[in-house]
Amino acid sequence: MQKNNMRFLAVDIIYLTLAIIPLLFGIVLNILFTPASSGIEISGALIYFTIKMPLQDLPITESQVNSWIVILSIFWICMYMTHGLKSKDCLRRQHIAEWIVNTTESLVKGNMGEYFKGFAPFIAAIMGLSAFSSLLTLIGLYPPTSDINIVGGWAILVFILITYYKFKCGPIHYIKSFGDPVPLLAPLNVISEVATPVSMAFRHYGNILSGTVISVLIASGLKGLSSIVLGWLPSFLGEIPILQIGLPAILSVYFDLFSGCLQAFIFAMLTMMYISGGFPAEDFFKKKSRKAKYNKETI
Repeated sequence: MQKNNMRFLAVDIIYLTLAIIPLLFGIVLNILFTPASSGIEISGALIYFTIKMPLQDLPITESQVNSWIVILSIFWICMYMTHGLKSKDCLRRQHIAEWIVNTTESLVKGNMGEYFKGFAPFIAAIMGLSAFSSLLTLIGLYPPTSDINIVGGWAILVFILITYYKFKCGPIHYIKSFGDPVPLLAPLNVISEVATPVSMAFRHYGNILSGTVISVLIASGLKGLSSIVLGWLPSFLGEIPILQIGLPAILSVYFDLFSGCLQAFIFAMLTMMYISGGFPAEDFFKKKSRKAKYNKETI
């Protein structure tokens, strides 16, 4: 019995270690590749190296690497959370995992309907990837959600799913839908269709990036104000940015923690709304019923 407990504990430690290693790897890369700076700077993702390609070179950036860091960390955290599942005498982490699953399934069922209940893992993945990507700033890493290329990729994936479900009644029904409610609005409906992934990407990206910029500007301003107000103090005392203590940390909690998680939730809600809203449920089930009736009569 004791041997089994030791083995169980060892596996837990391995899972947690594997979840932490990618984060440590990202921190080391950030230290090695970030150029020396004399002050506060606002810049995009670092380019680690470039792969030569026939048509266009492929840069491997900090955003791409950090996205994979988040994916690997989440994977091993999930392995840890689901290790040792039991029907009785459950561990606390199993209760947390079950709560996450039940909450996500209820959220999907309530917003998308019974037909889309299989979307729960996808929605949970979107919220987890987005939230953890934004939270990387808490350990000094560049958040992939501050890169329009990363968030734009997510939005394009969602747009493909939206279009797929709009095609459920066939291409003719899809083309006719642009004329609803009146044919004169077709050009506006086409523009709205294209604007969907653009608005999703820029909303998420803009909110995360703006929070980072505001935090940096306020921290920089407080440093200058501290120098002006307390610069008369003798020796090194006048160089200590005392006014930077407190407020930047509070802003970091809001922009990095609260706002990051909020934007992840909003992106997931928009995903559910656009996919279920674009699905012609009534026409699809009527078509399915007619097809089933025809097949029955044919047999």
